[in-house]
Amino acid sequence: MTDITNSPSALDVKRQMRRQMLADFWFYFSENRGAVIGLWVFIALVTLAVFAPVFAPHGATQQYRDALLVPPVWQDGGQWKFLLGTDAVGRDMLSRLIYGARFSLFIGVVVVGIAATTGVSVGLIAGYYRGAVDTVIMRIMDIILAFPSLLLALVMVAILGPGLLNAMIAIAIVLQPHFVRLTRASVLNERGKDYVTSARVAGASPFYLMTRTILPNCLGPVTVQATLSFSNAILDAAALGFLGMGAQPPTPEWGTMLAEAREFILRAWWVVTFPGLAILITVLAVNLVGDGLRDALDPKMKRS
Repeated sequence: MTDITNSPSALDVKRQMRRQMLADFWFYFSENRGAVIGLWVFIALVTLAVFAPVFAPHGATQQYRDALLVPPVWQDGGQWKFLLGTDAVGRDMLSRLIYGARFSLFIGVVVVGIAATTGVSVGLIAGYYRGAVDTVIMRIMDIILAFPSLLLALVMVAILGPGLLNAMIAIAIVLQPHFVRLTRASVLNERGKDYVTSARVAGASPFYLMTRTILPNCLGPVTVQATLSFSNAILDAAALGFLGMGAQPPTPEWGTMLAEAREFILRAWWVVTFPGLAILITVLAVNLVGDGLRDALDPKMKRS
């Protein structure tokens, strides 16, 4: 017998449904002009980060000892040599900002990946099993949320030791409760619906129900939370770097660049302004994309 679900007509229907879903998603996403602008800015940042050796005019740690703290748009022999100036040891600011995009985006991806994976898994378990398991998990999350996020991250980094890896682990732990609470709430909303009951009556295992039946219907809010956590991760990593607990010099991480430039704020404004603007633009772009995702994925936000 021929499997109807794998027949050419059924496959065509599935493809058409996917195309329609993508078209609907882009329609509602593109209605938010700010989200589209944020998306293009984010794509530009990713492009700069991936092809940093191509776009950067100098190496990230290359020093020009005869050009210390030179101002932006500095000419050398009639040529623009340092478009955004240099820092206190003669490193090109533009090149360090471009290479720094790699670290900031890498931090966001790793932190969100860890926080979302563990948070969604724990939230699924808490929302599905309820009872004592739910109570214990949520009380632990409440304890974590009771502390200011940056203070808790500082304490964890102080215990683990300063460094980029330890900073990412600490930030992921701090952001994890948001994914747990959001996933749990979505699971509680979905677990009593008819399609879940039908799958349970049909003999589906708890693992199948959680991962294949309930989870796909909870990914909309989680995706929006992931974008917001991405920007929070960049901000927290920059804050830890500024305090000397994150990435260590000479790593071209934006927060570390700000920390190195503290003593030159009054006489070399560019060494502080440009890393700060890079953080501002990146976080703003990601938040705008998050607003667009919320509009596209939340049925309540869609306009008829």
